[in-house]
Amino acid sequence: MQLGTGLFTCQQRPDDDRSMSELYDEVLELGRAIDDVGLDSAWVSEHHFAEDGYLSATMPTLGALAAATENVEIGTCIALAPLYDGVRLAEDAATVDLLSGGRMTLGLAIGSNPREFDAFGVPREERVERLADQVDLCRAAWSEGPLEYDAQFHDVSHDVTVTPKPDGDVPIMLGGKAKPAVRRAARTADAWCAPSSLSLRGLEKRVEDIRNVREEEGLDDDFGIYVIKHGFVGDSREAAWEAMRDGYLYIQRRYAEIFSGEPVEELPAERKQELKEQAIFGTPEQVTDELETYREVLGDDIHVIFRTYHPGTDTEAMRECIYRLGEEVAPELR
Repeated sequence: MQLGTGLFTCQQRPDDDRSMSELYDEVLELGRAIDDVGLDSAWVSEHHFAEDGYLSATMPTLGALAAATENVEIGTCIALAPLYDGVRLAEDAATVDLLSGGRMTLGLAIGSNPREFDAFGVPREERVERLADQVDLCRAAWSEGPLEYDAQFHDVSHDVTVTPKPDGDVPIMLGGKAKPAVRRAARTADAWCAPSSLSLRGLEKRVEDIRNVREEEGLDDDFGIYVIKHGFVGDSREAAWEAMRDGYLYIQRRYAEIFSGEPVEELPAERKQELKEQAIFGTPEQVTDELETYREVLGDDIHVIFRTYHPGTDTEAMRECIYRLGEEVAPELR
């Protein structure tokens, strides 16, 4: 079982008086901690036009993380595929892969926020087809020789060769929890990423579906399963929850706005309780025990993205959490 963390969003909470530059410095500091302690991965997330500055430029940020780290897998979780020019996406991902020495994973999803699609001039009803097109275009762009792919949404000349090429194959991970999205990942991607809202039973059903689809399609079993869980490691369950609570509930309120396109002033009390029940937090032993349950149900080859970056949380508290995750939790799961 592999264990990574993130997802870096660089959001500036209203009660956080730091500059955006300081928030990006924090990402690099935490990225170095992830690498130093031997965790398996570090991830950035993407949204656009947010008042709190939610990270929009994934590739420059990953480039900086590539330079700040040496061993850890870095990637997008998730890049909004329909909003990209496909050739530029392929070029940028290949560049990050080279900067990192082959440590790049490209996570993609269809997106949902109407405001983002409207601002980029992309029809929202085309998002599924655009995601599929981006996957095929990236792979064609990374292959040897001229680009030989008739992109559905990009007018690309066949007499060009996209450079640079990545350092080997860049794994493509697709997100989503609906059955069509999960099966699309199983058929066309190298990995699937499960959202944090899925129950363990829901995860089990989807992982079983993925394995069935790949067997039916005659595909090999070399396929990654990534699972996102929000959480925190502290001296006690109460201390861990107190450390993550405000940032965790803030980002969930902002997600409610992003996904609906409507303002959300406050999450209902029952929603806050539901979110608390979905999170994994406590002492290293408590966190290990809960994550062990996921391994028992889903198998040894899963990769948990334990989301410990919660906007506005004290940097030193997040750094200490990362070290405890790497030193006291990860060894028990490997």
